[in-house]
Amino acid sequence: MRIDQESIEHDNIAGLSRRDFVKFCSTLAVGMGLPVGMGAQIAEAVTVQKRPPVLWLSAQECTGCTETLLRTSHPTLEKLILELISLEYHETLLVGAGRQAEDWREKSMKENKGKYILVVDGSIPTKDNGIYCKIGGKTALALLGEMAADAAAVIAIGSCASWGGVPSADPNPTGATPAHEVLKSRGIKTPVVNIPGCPPNPYNFLSTVLYFVTFKKLPELDDQSRPKFAYGRLIHENCERRPHFDAGRFAIQFGDEGHRKGYCLYKLGCKGPETFANCPIQLFNDVGSGAWPVGTGHPCFGCSEKGVGFTLPLHSPARPKYVTPPSIFPGIEAHKSGGASIAAAAVVAGLAGAALGAGAVTVKKLGEKEEGRKGTEE
Repeated sequence: MRIDQESIEHDNIAGLSRRDFVKFCSTLAVGMGLPVGMGAQIAEAVTVQKRPPVLWLSAQECTGCTETLLRTSHPTLEKLILELISLEYHETLLVGAGRQAEDWREKSMKENKGKYILVVDGSIPTKDNGIYCKIGGKTALALLGEMAADAAAVIAIGSCASWGGVPSADPNPTGATPAHEVLKSRGIKTPVVNIPGCPPNPYNFLSTVLYFVTFKKLPELDDQSRPKFAYGRLIHENCERRPHFDAGRFAIQFGDEGHRKGYCLYKLGCKGPETFANCPIQLFNDVGSGAWPVGTGHPCFGCSEKGVGFTLPLHSPARPKYVTPPSIFPGIEAHKSGGASIAAAAVVAGLAGAALGAGAVTVKKLGEKEEGRKGTEE
C-alpha cells in the first residue's frame, strides 16, 4: 500500500498521527546526528515515495536479529514491514515457503533490480564451497553473490554478518566469513554497512534504512563500515557507571556491596572501555534504564566489537582505549557502619584505576614514538 500526500494530512501513518510520526522521525534524526528539522524530510521521504523493497538473507545465525525487530514498539513490526518498508523476502516471516518463497525472491529481485536493500543476517560459510548453509538448494555463499550484485546497498545486521561472530570462533570449522569480506573477494562493489551486535539495537537498523531512503546514500561510516551515529563512541564514555570508574569504585564480585550499589563493573570483565556502540543511549525493548546488560548489573562483553566479543575470555579485564584518568580521585566518605573499610577498599581500587589509566596513556605514547621513529627511518 502506497501512502500518498493526502493520507499524510488526514490519516494515521504507521499507526501514528502525522504529528507523532514526524516526532518519531525527528527522534531518529537526532539519533543519527542530524538536525531536528530533518525529521520532516525523513517523514516525507518515507510516505510519498514507494516503500523501499527489502530482501533478507539468513545465513549462519540464531534468528536473534529477527527477534530484535519483533521487539520494536515505535513502530511495531507489522507497521515497519507493511507500511514503512516492503519486506519482500524473509524466511522466518514469510507466509509462503519452499519453491513459492524462492520464486517470489527471484521475481522481486528482477522487478526491483538496483533499487532493493539486501539485509544479510548471519556469517557466510566459505569452506568446501559453502555447503554448510543452503537455502532452496543454493548455498548462502552463492545467494549472497547473486543478491548483492543487483542491490542498491547491503546491510550486514548482527555481529555474525558484520565480522563473523559466534560461527567464526576458533576453530571456525565452516570457514564462517563476514558478508563484506565475501563480497570484496568476489569483486562485488555494492556498498556495505555493518550493524554489529548480538543482537544489535533494532533502531540502529531502522535509522540506517530510513537514512538511505531519504538521502539515497548510506550514513557516514567509520573504518569498519559501521554508521558513526551508532558506533562513533565507546560504551564507556556514556555508561551510567562511568562516574564510579573515575572515582575508583568497583564491584569486585557479583553480589558484593559495590555490585549492589551500582559501582563500575570493570573488574568483573566489562568490555565497555574497548567497545564502540550506543547501548547506554539507545536502550533495548523500550523498558527503561535496565534495558541493556550493564543496566541489569552484568558486564558488557563487547558483542559488537571485532576481536572482543566471543573472542576474549568473558571476565578478563578490558583493554581501555583513550583513557585519561583525573589527576586526583575524589574521596569516598563512609556514611554507614563498616563504611571505613569500604572506603579504604575503594581508595585502593581508585589507585589501581589510576595506575591502569596511566599505563594505558604510557603505552599509547610509546607506540606513537615508535611509529614516529619508523617513519623517520623510512
